[in-house]
Amino acid sequence: MYGMLLESVHHFMQIEYGEDVWNEIKKVANCENQVFNTHQVYPDHTLSDLAIAAATVLGASYDSFMNFFGRCFVRFFTNLGYDVTIKGTGRYFTDFLESVDNIHTQFRFTYPKMQSPSMYLTDIDANGCVLVYRSGRTGFTQYIMGQLVQIAKDFYNLPLGVKVLEKASSASGARSFVIVTFRLNYDNRPYMLHKSRKDSFHTSGLLTPFSSEVLLELFPFCLIIDKKMNIIACGNKFLEIWRGKENFFDKSITNYFRLRRPKGISFTWKNTLNLQSVMFEMECNRGIENYNEITDETNAAKEKEEKRLSTPQEIKNIILKGQMKYVKDINAIIYLCSPVINDLDDLVDQALYLNDLNPHGLSKELVLAGWQHNSRLEVMFDKAEQRSDELDKNFQLLESWKRRGDELLYSMIPKSVADRLRSDKSSLTTCEAFESVSILFCELVGLTSETVRETMVVVSTMNTVFSLFDALMDKFHVYKVETVGQVYMVASGAPERTPLHAQNIADLALAMLSEIKRINLKKTVVDVKIGIHSGSAVAGVVGIKVPRYCFFGDTINTASRMQSSSEPGNINISNSMKELLPKNKYNIQSRGLVKIKGKGNMQTYWLSEK
Repeated sequence: MYGMLLESVHHFMQIEYGEDVWNEIKKVANCENQVFNTHQVYPDHTLSDLAIAAATVLGASYDSFMNFFGRCFVRFFTNLGYDVTIKGTGRYFTDFLESVDNIHTQFRFTYPKMQSPSMYLTDIDANGCVLVYRSGRTGFTQYIMGQLVQIAKDFYNLPLGVKVLEKASSASGARSFVIVTFRLNYDNRPYMLHKSRKDSFHTSGLLTPFSSEVLLELFPFCLIIDKKMNIIACGNKFLEIWRGKENFFDKSITNYFRLRRPKGISFTWKNTLNLQSVMFEMECNRGIENYNEITDETNAAKEKEEKRLSTPQEIKNIILKGQMKYVKDINAIIYLCSPVINDLDDLVDQALYLNDLNPHGLSKELVLAGWQHNSRLEVMFDKAEQRSDELDKNFQLLESWKRRGDELLYSMIPKSVADRLRSDKSSLTTCEAFESVSILFCELVGLTSETVRETMVVVSTMNTVFSLFDALMDKFHVYKVETVGQVYMVASGAPERTPLHAQNIADLALAMLSEIKRINLKKTVVDVKIGIHSGSAVAGVVGIKVPRYCFFGDTINTASRMQSSSEPGNINISNSMKELLPKNKYNIQSRGLVKIKGKGNMQTYWLSEK
């Protein structure tokens, strides 16, 4: 149900904080899922990553969001109708707490990939109880606390106080587990009164003793355990299917069984007595080495069994599920259990038949119904996962095309202007007047072509040079306006205003000359004429089908004249540009009065490195 948990977080985070904030949280968490599928398996760290991201974006604590996620899950599954399961477990909140492990076990039929925690109660009193929680997922303490508080409030109208008594960790094989002990404080007096009445009712009358053989027939897979935790008797069917090497009577149960649930406890007499209300799961470690030594089966039965099994080693260990009940008369515990069979395939894998199951109850019917139900569920799950995968792939494709579209847009329009244009209907809102900007024009010279082959060389050279220039834009905080033929235009101070626009353009011009010199060392004959002018200008987006960010004003015309009147390998700047540059950083030499077309005589200067 981890997928449903993530669904609930997705749903309520959007409601509580809005879609924009949720998208930002997913971005910080590196979560690319647009939707979460209830039956899909997700990494365990996904929820923790979202909580950390939410704390970062919204400025709250990690614990507060994990607690919020727990409350969200309760509200979410209530909307889906799963609240009926909780309401039907018992009259009191304590009944629900004692049944949590059993509820998780039953949900495995619907959610086969579910990895549920283990929970059980100790020290139940009139003021509450102690809850022990064990899980392979770390960092879920506050999440569980949020769930419990919301369930107590919504379904039992109880104010609940939760306190962490102890935290510990353990390891089982390659996997580690976290064990948290909670003290739950609530009004538990109605439950204690009900329990005392029930106990007095059961002990008020005397039952006539009956033979234990009847019990072993009624529960053909049950086990009877003495105070030393030794097996002293077992159900008839279990004895028939036993594949062990030796007789297990009067031997410790831990030699042949592994305790699966409840998790995190030692399999001792004291713990078993204290947890009689908890559903136990034990895995029987049976082999087939002494299969031929079984004396209570005929040769015909053995041959039939061997034929049914392709290889004996494929027999799976049987998992038994049931309750531990203490019988005072014999001072022993009876494990009233039956095999865990999800469908007909499990019967084959465990070398069992329908006739081996309990003759009473609905064990056989559940196996047959589960087989049909699981078949339909598998088809539904596969379709849902397929749709989810298709949606994720389409979203990734959409993101890819969006990135390409943004790259194309930002190549024509500055990012800040493009983002503003997205929210405004008219491009006129992007037009601005700038009091002081610096404009650079750079023309490639020395490139001539008379044949198609020579033209291709010219185009290739221009592409190489302009690509080098493009790489310098971010370094010097300038904006490339456009490229027209062999002329390259750059602006600084617009659209992002900066008092250092003249220095930025000057540094860029010197870097351009440096790049040209480096290229010419490789025997590529190309040179540049650069002109720069500073002044006021107007800039904005022009065009509808092919919008461009353009500059207007006399400053642009003057900068163009600075370039046309320059010389190859030199940077020609105007007097207004010179006045904005620090005198001790650059080498500036006067050219004197130069006749500029449309401007008359103007004082210009050569710019070079100090």
